[in-house]
Amino acid sequence: MKADEFVERQLDECAKDIKKNLESSDVLTIYGDLVGGVDNLIRDIVEEKLHKSSDNRKLTVILKTLGGYIEIVQRIVETIRHHYDVVDFLVQDYAYSAGTVFVMSGDAIHMDYFSRLGPIDPQVQNDSGRQVPALGYLIQWERLLKKAQDSNISLPEVQLMVEKFDQAELYQYEQARELSISLLEEWLVKYKFKNWKVTQSRGIEVTTKMKKERAHEIAMKLNDTDKWHTHGYGISMDVLRQELNVIIDDFGKNPKMCSCVKEYCSLLDDYMQKMGHETIVHVIGSYKQFAG
Repeated sequence: MKADEFVERQLDECAKDIKKNLESSDVLTIYGDLVGGVDNLIRDIVEEKLHKSSDNRKLTVILKTLGGYIEIVQRIVETIRHHYDVVDFLVQDYAYSAGTVFVMSGDAIHMDYFSRLGPIDPQVQNDSGRQVPALGYLIQWERLLKKAQDSNISLPEVQLMVEKFDQAELYQYEQARELSISLLEEWLVKYKFKNWKVTQSRGIEVTTKMKKERAHEIAMKLNDTDKWHTHGYGISMDVLRQELNVIIDDFGKNPKMCSCVKEYCSLLDDYMQKMGHETIVHVIGSYKQFAG
């Protein structure tokens, strides 16, 4: 048996343990950027490789990503929701930016003290073909615009506005931001909050209006660049619970589950590094590299 076959079989066994512990019908692992082509790979694997049991259509997504394009995340969510009634997310390391929006589409979110999500700051492709964080450009433009409106702008700043900010690109960035917020709000209400019936503190019946207001509050806080400062700021499980009032399941409290997750993620990280793979999708019986 080749070394890579042996490692991939070990990954399968670890994934089976996670599947059993979380009582899922399937486990889908996505490591890497959420960019064009990854959605096609995930669709193919879900349709061809995964067993969609009629009596337990629950998928656990293990995610590690710096982010990507929000439109790609939307297609992935629609794909897996077409096949599964329940989708849970497990973040052992980090899921930033568009990855955070992706995680918020889950019925449940599993993290531990080490795991991190991030602010909503979707990536967009500019005219030169580079991925850039949308919010950084928008915030800088809005600050310069406010200075101009207040007649407090310098000549170099005026030149910067004219030469460095393309109006078509700014519109694209605005659309990416608005889509990220609207999807997060929609998915929280539809999935994460679907079983939220009464408030924890006062036992009041939860209405659809209350769910939408809570989802909007979470979206606005995750979109607050002044609060988080940087695109790659890591938001811990405790902060998500205490400041955003998001229910997070702590897999670290289950020693058996914690051991399974650490073994799997460590083996996968090492294998990807050895093979030089930047983005992969893994399910039991299939390990695919994305080379976009």
